[in-house]
Amino acid sequence: MSGESGLASAATDAAAALLCRLVELGVEHIVLSPGSRSQALALVAAELERRGAVRLHVRVDERVAGFTALGIGRESRMPAAVVCTSGTAVANLMPAALEAHHAGVPLLLLTADRPPELRGVGANQTTRQPGMFSPSVRYEADLPVPEGCDTEGDEEQSVMLRRVAEEAVAAALGAGLRSAGPVHLNLPYREPLAGDLPAWFGVPTAELASTTDDDPDGPPAPDVAAADEASGALYQGGGGIGVSDVPDDPEEQPFVVVRGPRTVVVAGSDAGPDAEVLAHAGGWPLIAEIVSGARFGRYLVHGYRALLRDPELGGRVERAIVLGHPTLSREVAALLSDPEVEVIALRGPGEPLNLNGATTAVDTVAVATGDADREWLGAWLHASREASVDLAPPPPDAEGLTSAVPQERLGAIAAELAAARAPIDRAVLVDAVWRATWPHDRLMFGSSRLVRVADDLLGGKKVPVHANRGLAGIDGTVATATGIALASQTAGRPGVTRVLLGDLALLHDVGALLLPPGETEPRIQVIVGNDGGGTIFDGLEVAGVAGADAMDRVLYTPHSVRLEHLARAYGWEYQRVTTRTALDQALTAPAGGRQLIEVPLAR
Repeated sequence: MSGESGLASAATDAAAALLCRLVELGVEHIVLSPGSRSQALALVAAELERRGAVRLHVRVDERVAGFTALGIGRESRMPAAVVCTSGTAVANLMPAALEAHHAGVPLLLLTADRPPELRGVGANQTTRQPGMFSPSVRYEADLPVPEGCDTEGDEEQSVMLRRVAEEAVAAALGAGLRSAGPVHLNLPYREPLAGDLPAWFGVPTAELASTTDDDPDGPPAPDVAAADEASGALYQGGGGIGVSDVPDDPEEQPFVVVRGPRTVVVAGSDAGPDAEVLAHAGGWPLIAEIVSGARFGRYLVHGYRALLRDPELGGRVERAIVLGHPTLSREVAALLSDPEVEVIALRGPGEPLNLNGATTAVDTVAVATGDADREWLGAWLHASREASVDLAPPPPDAEGLTSAVPQERLGAIAAELAAARAPIDRAVLVDAVWRATWPHDRLMFGSSRLVRVADDLLGGKKVPVHANRGLAGIDGTVATATGIALASQTAGRPGVTRVLLGDLALLHDVGALLLPPGETEPRIQVIVGNDGGGTIFDGLEVAGVAGADAMDRVLYTPHSVRLEHLARAYGWEYQRVTTRTALDQALTAPAGGRQLIEVPLAR
């Protein structure tokens, strides 16, 4: 691409103008799936990678590419650009686009297309791409076909493309909108689909776009830094938590929460540390899902499901303040559906929370001054201490192991051997992964039975947690975790990304195990609790209705996949562990590259 072929291509010039401006605006990652119609975008991206301007990630499967970009956006809060060809390739981006919409994750979809005259006439690999993502995107455009080559860098179409890039990044970051989210740019090209780079390629596009701000036909370029700040916390639409810090501007007034009613703070997926700040400011119990990023602090409630069922605690709640998207327990859903409970929900992406039909939606919240209800808080914290579970293996009996009495010493040795050989169950598995993870690491939960076990049992710890709970789908878990690892380990930053999931969630995203040999390997551990099928259905009503044969056939979907062979075929290190001691060693051993750790579990 960097050589001179003498072939001019309007598609290449247009791709260069668009991608160069995206890079200048702060886009650092491009995730690309190969295809013919998108070749101009692909070759420009390859040249940008060669020059050190972007990190390029090539994926065979567009669905994997979409979720990889989603993971990058989740971790970095800057959109990654996904490039694909036309036809079904575009449709494969839909799952990631929907999750990005409902979870408020910035994402740029760049889909190559046939020109308008080939749409609707039976042309190969052609469908109606414009509007495909309309219900979910923050911004979309079906751009005109590039007609001429931009030899000087000041052609009208390049100015237009740079402005579109600015609008797209600002919209993805949520500028002027309720939240960040996906953006779709549909890019039709005619042959020749590839050619020499324009002469201006490599010159900072700000110099080439000096006429943009003075153009009377369009608005000035948006302030992308301000747009990033406006996107704020993932679920707060630029809002925040305050303690009687009411601003002077009446248009910026937060919703002031008085202290009177018996209140709990509920932190759902991606609520973040603001939920802990609010609970601490109000002196209220904090009910934090394991995927909330808020499971820490003095007011954290352990075993919240059982306590919500307690008529003396959950039965006396008068008000719930909700951050994030709660999805993991029926008890929280019942609380937020109770018409007798006042529910205040900070606005987030996707559908507004309104389970009781009378929820108050707010952008920001401040706590009024006054004394906290210490009796109310104390009752919850006392019950929380009683409900907490310590799953750590008991410490060695040092006195017994060194005793001069043979029976005492042999008994202590036998106890140690029994502890070392004890099989792993789900509780032990989630506890081991939680204990092995620290603030410089990242932890991704799949939508499997294990995330509910973790939510029910694990204590408080301030670690970065991710999960695709916008729609809580099983798809894209490994790809999302890979994107998180790639973004979090940029510039040599330390840490391991661990993803804890079930066997079916792994098999659903098995294509994400394939990485090109030339790309830098992320440090990632995929920990698979393998019980041979979807035992999550054991806890649903269907288990009491359907017969065993039907459950196996259409719900459990049992399998006999040899995960070792699968891992090695894709170039992953593989370990199979069956004891807590072996699991702890596997999780904490010096990590390098990709590791798949299989943990057999009883059905």
